[in-house]
Amino acid sequence: MSLTPQERRLTLVIAAVQFINILDFMMVMPLGPDFAKALDIPVAHIGYIGGSYTAAASVAGLLGSLFLDRFDRRKALAVAMAGLVISTALGGFAWDLPSLLAARVLAGLFGGPAVAIAIAVVSDSVAAERRGQATGIVMSSFSLAAIAGVPVGLELARLGGWRLPFFAVAAAGLVVAAIALAILPPQRGHLTSETGPGAWVRFTALLTRRKTWLAYATVALIQIQQFMIIPNIASYVQGNLGFPREHLGLFYLIGGSLSFLTTRWAGRLVDRVGASPVTLAGTVGLTAVIYVAFVNYPAWMPVLAVFPLFMMFIGIRMVANGTALSRVPDPAERAGFMALVSAVQHMSSAFGAFLSAHILENAADGALVHVPLMATVSIGIGLAVPLLTLWLERASRPAVAALDAVGRSR
Repeated sequence: MSLTPQERRLTLVIAAVQFINILDFMMVMPLGPDFAKALDIPVAHIGYIGGSYTAAASVAGLLGSLFLDRFDRRKALAVAMAGLVISTALGGFAWDLPSLLAARVLAGLFGGPAVAIAIAVVSDSVAAERRGQATGIVMSSFSLAAIAGVPVGLELARLGGWRLPFFAVAAAGLVVAAIALAILPPQRGHLTSETGPGAWVRFTALLTRRKTWLAYATVALIQIQQFMIIPNIASYVQGNLGFPREHLGLFYLIGGSLSFLTTRWAGRLVDRVGASPVTLAGTVGLTAVIYVAFVNYPAWMPVLAVFPLFMMFIGIRMVANGTALSRVPDPAERAGFMALVSAVQHMSSAFGAFLSAHILENAADGALVHVPLMATVSIGIGLAVPLLTLWLERASRPAVAALDAVGRSR
C-alpha cells in the first residue's frame, strides 16, 4: 500500500530536514584530513571531533525527552533547526581544536533534538503499515547527503578551503528550515490534556519498559559498531591505501547512490517481511565488508569496489531499525522516546568514535596503525544486533494495532 499524497508530502519535507542534519554531521569526517592539516590536529584524533558532536547531542536528547512532547512539533523543529544553522556556521570560524570542538558541541545540542522531532513527526502522521516506506524515504536522505552533499563539500573545500563547506551547509539549512515551516501544518495531535501524566511520569515510563530498553540497546550497538569505522574511513583510504584525495568524492557518490537505491527497496521489504530479516541481511553484508576492507584487504582490490558497500549496508539496516523503533512508543510520548533514542544514539556514536581514536595510532608516514584490531572489535559488537532487533520486534507487536488505530483517528 503506497503512501497517501499528504503522507508523501510531509515525509519529503522531513527527509529534507534530515538531509541537512545528516550532512552537517557527515561532512566533518571526510574533511578531517583537510582541517587537521590546517589547524595542526593529529589525524588519529579526528574521532574526537565527531565524538564531541554526538556527545552533546546525547545530552540534548536526555534533556529533550522531558519536554519535547509538550510543544507543537513544528515550532520545536524550527527552534532546533535555527540553532543547528547558527552553530554550523560558527564551525567555519574555528581557529584551533578547542574552538572547533566548541562549535561542534553547540551543533550537537541542537542537532540531536532536531532528529528526534523530525522522526516523531513522521511516526505521528504515517499509518503503521506504511511506515517502512516513509522511513525508507527519510533514511534515503543519508544516501543523498553522500551522493550530493559530501562530494560537493569536498570539492568546495578543495577550491575554497575547509571552512567553505560549513558556511554552505548553514545556508542550505536556512533554506530547508524556511520550506519546512511553510509546508508543515501545526503538529499538535500528540499533545495530552493538563490532567494527563506529567513529563517526569512519562520519562520514567520510558525507562522502565522492557521494549524501550531493547530499543536503546539495539541503537547503542548499531552506533558503536558504525562509528568505530566512519570517522576513520577518509584517513584510512588515503594514508593506508593510497587513495587520491581529489577522488575521495567518488567514494561517497557511488556509496550514496547504492544506498539511495537500496533504502527505498528496503523500506517496502520491511513492511512485507518485518525488520528482523532485513536487519540480519544488512548485518551479514556489513560484517563481510568491514572484514575485507579493514582486516584482510586484498592488495589487488580497487578501493571503489568495496568501500561504497559499507554505506549501502548501513542504509539498509538504518531503515529496518528506524521502522522497528517507530512502533515502540505511544503517540503522546513519541518525541520524548525519540529524544532518548537520539541521546543513546549519539552517546554510543561518541563512544565508538572515542574508542577507535583510543585504539588507533599514527605511523610516521601518516598511516593509521591497529586498524585490524579496531575493525575486529566493531564486527564483534555488530553481531548481536539482529538478535536484539528480533526481540524488539516481538515485544512491540501488541502495540502496533493500537498505534495504527490512533493514527487513523486523527
